[in-house]
Amino acid sequence: MSLDRRKFLGRSVVTGAGVALAGAAGAPAAGAVEDRGAGDLGGRGHRRERYAFTVMGTTDLHGNVFNWDYTTAAEFDDAAHNDVGLAKISTLVAQVRREKGRRHTLLIDAGDTIQGTQLAYYYAKVDPITDPDGPVHPMARAMNAIGYDAAALGNHEFNYGIPVLRKFEESCDFPLLGANAVDAKSLRPAFRPYVLKRLRSPRGREVTVAVLGLTNPGIAIWDKAHVQGKLAFPGLVEQAAKWVPKLRSMGADVVIVAAHSGMSGTSSYGDQLPYVENAAALVAEQVPGIDAILVGHAHVEVAERRVVNKESGREVVLSEPLKWGQRLTLFDVAVEWHRGRWEVASVASRVLNANAVAEDARITGLLRAEHRKVVAYVNRVIGRSKAEMTAAEAPVKDTPVLDFIAFVQAEVVRKALAGSAYASLPVLSQASCFSRTARVPEGDVTIRSMAALYPFDNTLEARVLTGAQVRAYLEFSARYYVRTAAGGPVDPSKVTNADGTPDYNYDVVSGVSYEIDIAKPAGQRIGKLMFGGKPLDDAARFVLAVNNYRASGGGNFPHVAAAEQVWSTSDEIRNLIIGWVQESGQIDPARFASVDWRLTRDGVPVF
Repeated sequence: MSLDRRKFLGRSVVTGAGVALAGAAGAPAAGAVEDRGAGDLGGRGHRRERYAFTVMGTTDLHGNVFNWDYTTAAEFDDAAHNDVGLAKISTLVAQVRREKGRRHTLLIDAGDTIQGTQLAYYYAKVDPITDPDGPVHPMARAMNAIGYDAAALGNHEFNYGIPVLRKFEESCDFPLLGANAVDAKSLRPAFRPYVLKRLRSPRGREVTVAVLGLTNPGIAIWDKAHVQGKLAFPGLVEQAAKWVPKLRSMGADVVIVAAHSGMSGTSSYGDQLPYVENAAALVAEQVPGIDAILVGHAHVEVAERRVVNKESGREVVLSEPLKWGQRLTLFDVAVEWHRGRWEVASVASRVLNANAVAEDARITGLLRAEHRKVVAYVNRVIGRSKAEMTAAEAPVKDTPVLDFIAFVQAEVVRKALAGSAYASLPVLSQASCFSRTARVPEGDVTIRSMAALYPFDNTLEARVLTGAQVRAYLEFSARYYVRTAAGGPVDPSKVTNADGTPDYNYDVVSGVSYEIDIAKPAGQRIGKLMFGGKPLDDAARFVLAVNNYRASGGGNFPHVAAAEQVWSTSDEIRNLIIGWVQESGQIDPARFASVDWRLTRDGVPVF
């Protein structure tokens, strides 16, 4: 599709006065603060003007408007009793604006907005916003009503393709920013890189606040099917180094970065890209001229972190509010008029908890009809299950619930390859535990139980691997376990997620049998790897049914990204599972459940 660069370049990125600043008890009030003393701008005995304002921030909203869990048909709750959704955020924002004065605040977001709940899915796929007479995306309606000033692009913005993203962008009253989302051919910006917001001190002096948006380079891997040949995603450090000096030369008094990139300095995709996935702290450290960074992508809460810039020696304040609208970050900024310009005197950040306030009835009322539509959709009965299946033990045991996912994927691939040159190859199937709380109930099965089982919008592919490559794939996956010496009890809650590996980056493979010896070092754990009752032949060829995230290199698993692709579909795996249940009418674990892998220590089963 056209990126409409002329229209972009013709638009001014300078807008009028910003929206309200965030603050809380103990924070400096917005407005002017005057100090009397020598050496100030006006000379001895003159008053020096200071101005305080607040920038509020959210990130990783992932389609959450209501404090509602569409997979459980109940209000959201977790062990920490967090609440979620923009309706809660709206209440917090309104409180801060009342305290600070709306004219002395801004509200921004660091990305991953339009994917993650069944509400988001419904308006991308079931009643798509891209239809000629389609609805306005609920996230756009809510964020417009709350009064966002800007939002960075997250990687999940691209999950449904560029047309859906562009339609969402059209619906927003605020710019979507992505300085490192560029046209693949011209390398010119495909989205607005930045926006300049102008606040005004009580004395009438303008303060220009630049918001620079940076997204994640991993999009080139994770959404390759949507962006290859259309968009490119250079590194955050490189693009910040390009744009921050420009913003300063354009008169920016304060530079805030909204970065959809964590702080760890690590990448889940290894060396597949020359750019770091979680680069926010590196940006702070290496690019001078930045005052604060609103961080996203990592789904962790960091109220405040300070990083010293190597070149300027100044501290940069970073904050990441917790995902799904559970927290609101507040950057309290004070500037001082000195020698004819504003200088940043101080920056501090903190977070507010959404569970401390009620939902804003204005937001829930605005989208009540959409919410009810989605609730009715996800509660539709699509079949029955002969037994309950849960994912509670899936990370440490071969469970029917993951066998079910793998079974459906393998069936779909076998049917698709029938009559092809690959029809004679055995089909293996990969599956991950995306949610340990997922369950398929005995009795009626609904769309929402399938959404809980497979919450991501991954699609299915078929790739050809050799036996040796399958072995290497399993060895890589087995790094997920903490090395545990033989003898003594094993706590299931402490044996997984070694080195921070998330559950979704641990795969089981159905169609072969094997043992994982967690007493051995990573890379030497796979034993008794069998196919058809015989030791696996390293030279044999197999078709692996695999999700597009993994096939594109997500998680940096060996061989699969470079393997020959022999089939793919644009239909989500979740929908393939729903279709299978509707066609079969019944889920019977006797058709697919078997124990094909187990954890051991020195050959002795762990559980």
